[in-house]
This record gives sequence, C-alpha cells and structure tokens, in this order.
Amino acid sequence: MPAVAGALAWAHWPEPALPGPVTADRVLVDKSEHRLVLLRGGSVLKGYRVSFGADPVGHKQREGDERTPEGLYRIDRRNARSAFHRSLHVSYPDRRDVERARELGVAPGGDIMIHGIRNGLGWAGRLHRLADWTDGCIAVTNREMDELWRAVPDGTPIEVRP
Repeated sequence: MPAVAGALAWAHWPEPALPGPVTADRVLVDKSEHRLVLLRGGSVLKGYRVSFGADPVGHKQREGDERTPEGLYRIDRRNARSAFHRSLHVSYPDRRDVERARELGVAPGGDIMIHGIRNGLGWAGRLHRLADWTDGCIAVTNREMDELWRAVPDGTPIEVRP
C-alpha cells in the first residue's frame, strides 16, 4: 500500500507552474525526447513530458496507425468539451499528407490533438507518461493542459520533430 500511495503522490505532486499570463508564439514537440516545449521569441517558456500514439516512431501515414504526425502544422481550434480534459487541434492532415495518403490508397486520418487525460481518469496524473497510449495525439496531465489552454492561442505554429 505505501508504494501505491507514493505513486499517486508523485503522479500529482505539483510541478512549477507556467509563469504569469504568458502566450507562446510557437510549440515544439520532440517525439524522441517525449517533450513538448512552449516558446516565445525563441526563448523557452516551459517544457512538458508527453505521451504519444501507441506506435510513435515515424510520421503518421494513415488513419488508425496510432502515429503522431511529424512536420509543421498549426493549432487551429480548441475543444472544451473533449472526451479528454480539453484539447487543442493540430492542423493535420495538410495537403501533402492528403496526397501521400491518396498515393497509398488510404485515409490520412485526422483529429490529432494535444489533450489531457480521458475524462474520469484524471486521477492518473503523471502516471499516463509511463506508456504511449493515445491514437496519435499528444497527451499531457490535466493541470498541464490547463496551462497550454491559456498559453497557446489558435493559429500558433507547432513543429513535431521525429
């Protein structure tokens, strides 16, 4: 029982908050590092450890491949009533993604989001980071999602690197 209590305490131990009312002008995601970084004028505002799709290596090729797309996109909308604790939509697929999928004879997929933990499972906190579990999205804790929600306006560029 002490191990469970310790794991839950770690899962919810507060991390330093994003300072004040800041706004990011760029989001950088490094899949190999499992890291999302908010930037403003080239300076790092804050970094977050993230989870990806269950098959994270490589660029998203088709719907259902559980991969997170790689490349340059934008945060183009938000969903306060997501099945997960809030979500910011990544503008995948772009024209090249659609063309590539057409050449392969598959659907490109979509609904790639930065989101919190599935509603009702927020108790997991940082434990979600122990595995890549999304269908291709970028997942953070609910507290982190609240910060991203405030700091990342629609239209913000997002770069996802391998």
